Amino acid sequence: MKKKVLTVLLNVVLASTLFAQEAFDFNAFHSISSNELMEFATELSADKYQGRLSGSPEYLEAAKWCASKFEEWGVQPANKGSYFQYFPNAYSEVNTLGAVVYFNGDEKAYLDFPEDYIPGSNSASGAVQAGLVYVGHGITAPELGYDDYASVDVKGKIIILESGTPYTKNDETLAKWSPYAYHRYKFRNAVKHGAAGMIYASKLANPNTVNLEGFVYAHVDNKVVAQIMADAGKDYQQIREQLKNMETPSFQLPEEQKVFIRAETKYFPDAQACNVVAMIEGSDPELKDEVIIIGGHLDGQGKMGDVTFSSALDNASGISDILGAAKALASSEVKPKRSVLFILLGGEECGLYGSKYYCNNPLFPLEKTKMMINLDMVGNGTAFFVSGGKTHSQLFSHFQNANNNFIHREIGASAVSKNYGRPRSDASVFEAAGIKTFGLWTRNSVYPVHYHMPADKTNVLTPEIMEDAAKLLYLGVLGVANDNKL
Repeated sequence: MKKKVLTVLLNVVLASTLFAQEAFDFNAFHSISSNELMEFATELSADKYQGRLSGSPEYLEAAKWCASKFEEWGVQPANKGSYFQYFPNAYSEVNTLGAVVYFNGDEKAYLDFPEDYIPGSNSASGAVQAGLVYVGHGITAPELGYDDYASVDVKGKIIILESGTPYTKNDETLAKWSPYAYHRYKFRNAVKHGAAGMIYASKLANPNTVNLEGFVYAHVDNKVVAQIMADAGKDYQQIREQLKNMETPSFQLPEEQKVFIRAETKYFPDAQACNVVAMIEGSDPELKDEVIIIGGHLDGQGKMGDVTFSSALDNASGISDILGAAKALASSEVKPKRSVLFILLGGEECGLYGSKYYCNNPLFPLEKTKMMINLDMVGNGTAFFVSGGKTHSQLFSHFQNANNNFIHREIGASAVSKNYGRPRSDASVFEAAGIKTFGLWTRNSVYPVHYHMPADKTNVLTPEIMEDAAKLLYLGVLGVANDNKL
């Protein structure tokens, strides 16, 4: 009896310390468990989903599994009785690891996967062997007085291409360069100039490219490119410094230097993917028309040959945190006054397809959307960071106070700043649509971050911070949902 009284008193004292939040359900809060979140992450990282490549049948199966959890917990479908919001999403199967071989005269070097190269996610199927031409960023921008191809002939050659643009300062000038930063532009420009293939000096699995007939490519580690340059009597570091100075140091490499690339792929131009959309309707007759969005991308980098890119941190972790918060909010005795919409986004890795589709086809009016919080790679670290928190301070106060009173993690925040470059996250799409948007991240990594690599498995996750992230979502979103002053 004494224990029960003490528990009640403790709950009253603790609840009274939570600023700007009428109440919350301690049972729902404590039901969030790191063990269960890891079960979610393990499921989503399983080989049967083949890396959750957006557009693939396996991605759609992962989406159905997530929808089944929402249904199990009583979280309602948000799209006219459906948990799915479909959109076009072409993709390519990478059926084998292919091969990349570098020739320097009589010397031959077989590159190793994944240490030296990653197959092109949207490479054409076939093989090419040719001499090499370095083309810097591969940009032709006459209005900017810049052309990486001006001094070289790449017809029938394999080009060596850098990502990004030579201009990197975040200002209005960067906006003029941004169309040239897209991988799709670079690939099409290479084909336009007659290139037969490409090694991309950016070693990672990247579905955000384009399939072009006959154009075979692979992603190659910078150390390999540096060796190729050294064999040609060039200093790769110096070349990259020249690029920064917009000197377009393009050149043909000696004839004895060649590369062979083989790719075995199958292209599906008419495929579709989906966002998983589920909601908890607000309890207030008037405020329920307003909505808070919790989102994160469900898709990953897919499978290459017999190697699955589990995409555990990026982003099974964020999806698992969202599922944990959704289950808690669904079971909570304290109901949100505003509606809460959960969006598990597809197509992020392919070019932010799902977030763009939602913002063009919103399920709630954008003007009624009070905030969106995006979770991406929220599963490895000891601290939180919330982008946009300093700008939207009233909204952020609910998360900050929840953390200070109950979670006790270091939590940082930044202000919203205009991005003149290519958008790289779902959060930026919602922000551009006029929605107050947060990005929730984890900091101080406990394990190495294997970005877009096959080593991104569940053993690099820190379950404790995933639990705290889900608890932060539960408390913070409930606080925003029930804040009458917004």
